[in-house]
Amino acid sequence: MSDHPAQAVTMIGLELPDVDLWSERVVVALGQNPGLFTGPGTNTYLVGTGPERILLDTGQGRPEYLPVLEQALARVNCGIQEIVLTHGHVDHIRGVEGIRERHGPLRVSKFPWPEFDRACPVEMAPLADGDVVECEGATLRALHTPGHAADHLCFMLEEENSVFSGDNVLGVGTTVIPAEGGDLQEYMASLEKLLGESPNRIYPAHGPCIADGVSKLQEYIAHREQREQEILAALADGRHTIPEIVSLVYAAYPESLHPAARMSVCSHLLKLRREGRVESRGENALDARWHLR
Repeated sequence: MSDHPAQAVTMIGLELPDVDLWSERVVVALGQNPGLFTGPGTNTYLVGTGPERILLDTGQGRPEYLPVLEQALARVNCGIQEIVLTHGHVDHIRGVEGIRERHGPLRVSKFPWPEFDRACPVEMAPLADGDVVECEGATLRALHTPGHAADHLCFMLEEENSVFSGDNVLGVGTTVIPAEGGDLQEYMASLEKLLGESPNRIYPAHGPCIADGVSKLQEYIAHREQREQEILAALADGRHTIPEIVSLVYAAYPESLHPAARMSVCSHLLKLRREGRVESRGENALDARWHLR
C-alpha cells in the first residue's frame, strides 16, 4: 500500500509482467490484484535455484493468480517447498488457502499476530527476528521490521545481499503508515535497520525491482524527515486538523490519495505527540485538533 510523493511517478496506471525473472534466484509472479494502494498488484516471489523453492507471500486470493503462479513455476521448472509471509495484511496472506488446495498442505511461516492471522485459518509456524528459512540456492534471514504493520518481516537473501522488503519499501512511491496498527517511530527504526544491512537490490511487495537498495533507503528516510517538517510548518501556519494539513502538504497529489495521506499525517502527528512536540484535543486522533507545543 503506497503514499506516493508529489510530482513524482506513481504506481497509478503502472503495468508489470505477470511473471518475470529478476535474478537467477528470484522469480516474481504478480498477484492479479491491481488497485489504488497495490499498484499493479502484490508481488509474490519464488526464491531459490532448486526443484523446490520458497514462495514468499501469496497475494489476495484472486482466482486469476493461480494460473500466473503455475506459469512462474513452469518458467523455472520447480515446485513449492513452503510458504513464507512478510505480514498479515490481506493482499499478502489471503492467497494461502487457494495455494494449499492446489499444491498440498505446505508449511506456512510468519511472525505471529493473532489480529491478522485470523484471516488465514491454517496452522502457521512462528518466525522471529533472525530466524532463517532455507532451500537450495537461497538463505532467507528474517528481520522484524514493524511500523507499517506490527508483524512485518523483511527477509535478507544472503546469497545476493538483497532484501525482500514487503510493504516497508515499494518500487514506486512511499509506504502508508496506517493510523490503526501502524507506528511511524517504529517504521523509521525499521528503515534504519534495513539501511544497516547495506542491501544491494530491494525486491518490494509492490512495483518494480530496486537496483540500489542503499540509495532507496536513504531516500525513504529523507522523505519522512522532510514530511515531518512540512507538517510542523502547516501547524505553524494555522492548519490544525488533519484534512487541513493534507490540503496543504499534499496539494499536488490526486485527491484519490488523500485518504491515505490522512493516515500518514496522523502517524506523523502521533510520533510528534509522543516526542512532546505537538498536542491534540479530541479523543480520535484522525478527527482531533492539533497544535504545536
